[in-house]
Amino acid sequence: MPPATVVDAHHHVWDLSVRPQEWMTGSRMDPIRRNFTLDELAAETAAAGVGATVLVQTVAVAAETPEFLALAEGSELVAGVVGWTDLTAPGVADALAALRAGPGGGKLAAVRHPVEGEADPAWLLRPEVLRGLAAVGAAGLAYDLLVRPHQLPAATEAARLLPDLTFVLDHLAKPPVAEGRTAPWEEHFRALAALPNTVCKLSGMVTEAEWDSWTPEDLRPYAAVALDAFGPERLMFGSDWPVSRLAASYGEVLDAARTVTDGLGAAERDAVFGGTARRVYRL
Repeated sequence: MPPATVVDAHHHVWDLSVRPQEWMTGSRMDPIRRNFTLDELAAETAAAGVGATVLVQTVAVAAETPEFLALAEGSELVAGVVGWTDLTAPGVADALAALRAGPGGGKLAAVRHPVEGEADPAWLLRPEVLRGLAAVGAAGLAYDLLVRPHQLPAATEAARLLPDLTFVLDHLAKPPVAEGRTAPWEEHFRALAALPNTVCKLSGMVTEAEWDSWTPEDLRPYAAVALDAFGPERLMFGSDWPVSRLAASYGEVLDAARTVTDGLGAAERDAVFGGTARRVYRL
């Protein structure tokens, strides 16, 4: 992949006839309550000039990851997959080895669990979870953090305890963009960023803003904190398509990301829009 290729480090697909998306509740989700395919994504990325993507798990179901890996194997667009496995199970290493041995297994880049849905804010610090996370690191994979601000302290401690595992924070931990405030999110966010084995996705901001009225300037304060705390070399762009369609088109999400990083030099922008993802996910 050429160095200048834009990488979308975070998107999804789903087929509701195969598997329901139980997180999709309420009438506000109606615009995305349909099937979304790689073919539809390919049309969006081609129009936006995106040359490679990372497909991310949507539900905590073991069957989804081999399906995604098989999709990736047949796709020139999908360069990596962030899958799911039960981190609390004793056989995490064996489960990851089995995924890698199957179709598309070479594109397994990371693992993710929807921690944001866990009632225990310290779920990541449970002994069995830490054991599972250690197995992810031993397999040479990264771990995507899907957490909310109140779960950042536990995520930070987990990253401190496992310095050999790269933690990738999704969606800036969903800061309160619609409320226009940064506290207490910023303090916890910066604590995580202070650890060298952490990376952050510049993603998911539009759906934390007011869906019908946001502007790039509403996102800029949060992007500025991320740029200052992580630096461009530890930030990567992600569209969060098709969830992002609740608030914006694919092109609008990419344009907004470019706007809030408009103070960067060419090499720094290349890192955010491709280089970091290629390095961290070994694309």
